[in-house]
Amino acid sequence: MNFLIVYGTTEGQTRKISEFVADRIRTRAHSVTLLDSTSDAAREVKLRDYDGAVVAASLHVGLYQAAVVDFVSSHHHTLNGMRTAFLSVLLAAASRDPEDLKGMERCVERFTTATSWKPGEIHHVSGAFKYTQYDFFKRWGMKLIAYERGLSTDASRDLEMTDWAQLASIADAFVTSVGKAKNVA
Repeated sequence: MNFLIVYGTTEGQTRKISEFVADRIRTRAHSVTLLDSTSDAAREVKLRDYDGAVVAASLHVGLYQAAVVDFVSSHHHTLNGMRTAFLSVLLAAASRDPEDLKGMERCVERFTTATSWKPGEIHHVSGAFKYTQYDFFKRWGMKLIAYERGLSTDASRDLEMTDWAQLASIADAFVTSVGKAKNVA
């Protein structure tokens, strides 16, 4: 089978997550095209060439990357007609706070409404505190968020929150579901 992964990233964690998913799918002997949503290749891609598509974007201040929004808006008709998964990458995915969970759902709902896309699967994936990449003010704000959640505030190194085992299970289940849908068709 042939898979497409399109991602948007701000500090690189969503790219790392997308590369992991691509590698995981490849280990199952499938073909994967991995595209940054800002690339010319993403703008020119022919979705009909793929059996399944994964879109990954990180949430910052309630918004996903504009290039991902543009990609999905431009391709929503085709995406809605194929097996798809949306990986919403955000720090709140590691939270058990009911308000954080409601907020995640509202952000995805705004995104899917704005783009007219109805993903077959939606998964919230924890991102990372990229302390070493933040400017002074963002580092200070992110340290406050980490402190409030009882997490490390050591700004000399990044704090990765991504659950790689869970992400592997998500990728495996998606490949299986695309395979089943393809065999039924």
